[in-house]
Amino acid sequence: MNYILRGVLISVMLVAFSACVTVSDVKKIKLGHALDQSHPVHKAMMFLAERAAEKSGGKLQISVYPSQQLGTERELLELLQIGSLGMTKVSSSVLEGFTPIFKVFSLPYIFRDDEHKFKVFEGEVGQEFLLSTEKFWMRGLCFYDAGSRSFYTKSKPVITPEDLTGMKIRTQESATSVKLVNALGGSATPIAWGELYTALQQGVVDGAENNPPSFYISHHYEVCKYFSIDEHTSVPDVLLISTEVWEDLTPQEQKWIQESATESYEYQKVLWLQSTAEALEAVKKAGVKVVYPDKAPFVAKVQDLLEEFKSEPEVYDVIMKIKGVK
Repeated sequence: MNYILRGVLISVMLVAFSACVTVSDVKKIKLGHALDQSHPVHKAMMFLAERAAEKSGGKLQISVYPSQQLGTERELLELLQIGSLGMTKVSSSVLEGFTPIFKVFSLPYIFRDDEHKFKVFEGEVGQEFLLSTEKFWMRGLCFYDAGSRSFYTKSKPVITPEDLTGMKIRTQESATSVKLVNALGGSATPIAWGELYTALQQGVVDGAENNPPSFYISHHYEVCKYFSIDEHTSVPDVLLISTEVWEDLTPQEQKWIQESATESYEYQKVLWLQSTAEALEAVKKAGVKVVYPDKAPFVAKVQDLLEEFKSEPEVYDVIMKIKGVK
């Protein structure tokens, strides 16, 4: 009886995590991610699903599972690699562990402005990033803008890098992000996103860094009453598809998926601008003091980080390519 029950459970799990199921010529693909349903990136992925269904006449059905329903970002990537999940969205910082060039996005002040950033995402350099993950059984379809990351803290605002001295600052699970915060004088503390609210409440960390919409949607503004817009990094999100699923699609289906992803990227850029403005207004009304420190001292403090990558030719070459985009 135990063997029978175990077999039933395994069968149920396989169905639950089937990356792509074909029923009556309809291909059903699961897309899991960690963000809240109100997040502009989630809305962009819902738009992607709608466009794929429209383009294919209903032959491609993408079901979106938000809020870590299918696992954390790391777990979703692992499911993607083994072909048990069709698509996912992760922060590019998480991809550092697979493809070293993704470290570049966690470097401070790598982009001159938004126009420069979008030219990188949409051009040859961006395509090089997206396809660099294929050898790890996942293919990048597009970037999603995640704005710029800035510090938010509990006890005092960050006006200069010296204000970070003695502060425990939550970072993503990214070696480059850790180096950045430490270089600025803080004490970097990697913590999973889903555990951060409690960590802030309990004093495990004194602050964190992220973009305005994430600061607002996560309700971290309830604990942190200072938001310092220093915009030290612009770390995009990346939409990925399992290569096992991608290769199972016909060339026409691949075209539909890629077109839908690109259109969702353009749609998300507009949503992001609106969401950022709304988030800043909302946190101000909630009593958060939003400050705009002089960026020059922050830029000066982290210049050595770029020079460190001269010892990694592949990464340094990409840094130079990004700087060369006009």
